[in-house]
Formats: sequence, structure tokens, C-alpha cells
Amino acid sequence: MVVLGIGNVLQKDDGIGVYASSFLEKNYNFSKPVKIINGGVEGINLYSVFEQNSHILILDSIELNDEPGSIYLIPSYKLSGHGLNSGGAHEIGVIQCIDMLELQGKDIPTATILGIIPHHITFEINLSNTLKEKFNAYIKTALNYLNKNGITATPKEQQISLEEIIKEVKRV
Repeated sequence: MVVLGIGNVLQKDDGIGVYASSFLEKNYNFSKPVKIINGGVEGINLYSVFEQNSHILILDSIELNDEPGSIYLIPSYKLSGHGLNSGGAHEIGVIQCIDMLELQGKDIPTATILGIIPHHITFEINLSNTLKEKFNAYIKTALNYLNKNGITATPKEQQISLEEIIKEVKRV
């Protein structure tokens, strides 16, 4: 299982996937191997992640017509061709990586997007209060997904808060 956090931490709520993947990695141990990847804005450079892995949970903000902070768990095949995270800094998005595999006749991984509707996409290293308030529910949804796929998460003794993770990003 791969957990892939994508997004741009320089654009406030767009960075939710990166923050969430870091939070999971720093705060949980898993019963089976889980590879957590900070994909940032790598776009097409993540092609090998999709080519080499059979099961991927993608953490990201997602633009749908709904209230900010609404959480969605969507199989990638339902979004294929719609360009999740395409354009802008992301260039070719992760869904296009799956489209490319399909066009080449290669095996397509089971990929699911855990998306959350952003409140503010602007140039700032942070999350909006709306997404901060929904962050625990977002993480819980990721943990439930892993659990349904046979992977139990156990909290580490030392916990690192979302605010500490955001501060770490600001220092870099």
C-alpha cells in the first residue's frame, strides 16, 4: 500500500495532502508495510509510483461543487480524464499518470482519492481554519480506508501536531 500526499504547500489549502501524509508518517505505525510518499507538485514525475505499485491512496484537495471541508473518497477511475491536480504548478496530474498507463496497456493500480474541498487557495504556507477543523476527520477517513484494506494503524507514543508539521514546512 502506498499513501501519496500531493499538493502545493505554498498555496494554503492545496497543501492538505502533503500535510496529511506527513502527519500519518510521523504519528502512526502500521501493521503491514505502508509506503508514505510526499508527492508535492511532482505530477508526471510520479508516473513510476503508479507503474510500480498495485494499491495507492491519494491524499489531495479536490475541486467539486460542495462546501469547503467536505471529504470525498473516490475511486480514481471515476475521475480519470477529469484532470485531478492538472494545470498550474502540478502540470500533468496524477490521474493523467493512470491514463498514460492505460494507454500503454500496462496494469492499472487500485487507486483511490481521499479528497477534501479547499476553502482558500492562495499564496500562504498554512491551512485555512476550515480545513484545520476538518483535519482530524480527514485523517480518520484515511485510517478507516487503510483498516478496510487490512492495515491497522497504531498511534506512536510521541505525537506531532498538525501545527508543528506546518511550522516545519515554513522553516524549510
